[in-house]
Amino acid sequence: MIVLTIAFVVVLFSLKTSSTFKNKVPDTGLSGGLAYDKTIVKDLVNRDSDGDGMLDWEEGLWGTSPEKKDTNDDGVPDNVEIAKLKTELGQNQNEDVIQNEENLTQTDKFSRELIATMAALNQTGEMDQATIDKLGTSLALQIENSPTKKIYTLGEMKITNDNSVQAIQKYTANMDMLEKKYPMNGNATAVLQESLTLDGDIDGSVLYKLDPITQQMENIIKEMTKIEVPQKIASLHLGLTNAMQKIMENLRDIQLLDSDAIVALSAISQYEDNTTALEASVNNLRNATEKIE
Repeated sequence: MIVLTIAFVVVLFSLKTSSTFKNKVPDTGLSGGLAYDKTIVKDLVNRDSDGDGMLDWEEGLWGTSPEKKDTNDDGVPDNVEIAKLKTELGQNQNEDVIQNEENLTQTDKFSRELIATMAALNQTGEMDQATIDKLGTSLALQIENSPTKKIYTLGEMKITNDNSVQAIQKYTANMDMLEKKYPMNGNATAVLQESLTLDGDIDGSVLYKLDPITQQMENIIKEMTKIEVPQKIASLHLGLTNAMQKIMENLRDIQLLDSDAIVALSAISQYEDNTTALEASVNNLRNATEKIE
């Protein structure tokens, strides 16, 4: 069932995105005009119509009514009866299940959420084409908007109060040295283009070529936290650091295509905007230092 839902998600996502990498950045943004409520999935999954503490979709799995707190009118609330059934089946005692929950990939979690949502829609009779379209849009938006894993703060930068021309020149020289110390071994866009197959899919076996690129980016980011940065340009330096971090995470997540498809699809959808943001950060910092120097 999870495999089928993963396929369903990938198809929906593919219909709303382009996986063709063009020029310097890939054209993978969602199509325009998406105005559906992003919370539709969460609302459906968390719906409890009768307020008995059991979600509507789960009541359907146990044969109880989502409209009555005591489906069989025996004086025992549905949530109590369901808890008893779970105990009898050993669901609350199964350590393997708990362990598996902890080790779920984002694709596993996403698929389970989709299963729950589909169950809720079927139960309430809302599974029509319009609802499927809304669900697809909501899922695509959730994929696109997954958060960055690491965001640096000014407190993690080595900031100095020396804003003299000499300090700026020293900073610029150190940044230039970083570029020479950690040259990019390859071109990320070229690798992504190479990974595209003739039928428009992505060949995950090619993505290992991103390893040396992401490793060099990681090295540069670490060094950037150690360079003395004049307070006057600290915010621009921080912006560049975080922009590079986002791209590095995107490239590493794209490599998870075969093991965690949802994470990879999210990275693909964000890559264009993050690349544009990185270019802007580089230009802003360069313009600021050139004016001071």
